[in-house]
Amino acid sequence: MLADIQAALRDSIRPDAEQVGPFLVRFDAHSDNVYMNYAVPEAGATPTAADVADLVEAFRARSRTPRLEYLRPSPAVDAALDQAGFTVDQLQPMMGVDRADLRVPDVPDGVELVEATSDDELVAVSEVQNRAFGVGSLTREAAVHRQRGLLRHGGLLLLALARGEPAGGGSYTGPQAGLSQVAGIGVLPEYRNQGIASAICGELTARVFAAGNIPFLETEPDGKAGRLYGPIGYRTIGESTSISLK
Repeated sequence: MLADIQAALRDSIRPDAEQVGPFLVRFDAHSDNVYMNYAVPEAGATPTAADVADLVEAFRARSRTPRLEYLRPSPAVDAALDQAGFTVDQLQPMMGVDRADLRVPDVPDGVELVEATSDDELVAVSEVQNRAFGVGSLTREAAVHRQRGLLRHGGLLLLALARGEPAGGGSYTGPQAGLSQVAGIGVLPEYRNQGIASAICGELTARVFAAGNIPFLETEPDGKAGRLYGPIGYRTIGESTSISLK
């Protein structure tokens, strides 16, 4: 399943990505945030020192931090990046769930989960996610453009409203090889610890299954794997790595 997930992650960015040697690279035109600018090795990549140098130059030319996301083990990629001075920023649990194990939490009282489709709803999801993750806000035009890109490729966005006010959000990516990534689940600080994040994750996961696809997610190594996603039915199946050159 890990190989299928890596292929899905590549395919999810391929329509908007650039090819730099054996790497597929996503550059965000509106933000230099490292999480929005990254490369993914192609299947079976065996990069040379020159390939890595070209990759670094592509990032530097756009004033972006050279950074990659991929699943381990990948010995040839690991060795080439290590020789170029890249360091691992984070190893993140990669999680999957079987349909039979899925347990969708109840939506908390006073909270409504809305599928975001209008410009106002897309902006609200963007603002909630940016605040939740400590990312700088985007202009309205840029937020709508980015979110509509996700929808255009078959993804879905959920907006959590707490008594009518935006409180949280999340998404899943358009399916690739029958897989969809549940991602971007964020809740504003004043609404945390009320079950909203679990409700968003559970609903997104159920909708992925309902569309005939298999969900997966990657999470921070901060206990969320067991605390938030475990009760929904997710289990750790491997690790993804984030690696960069400062």
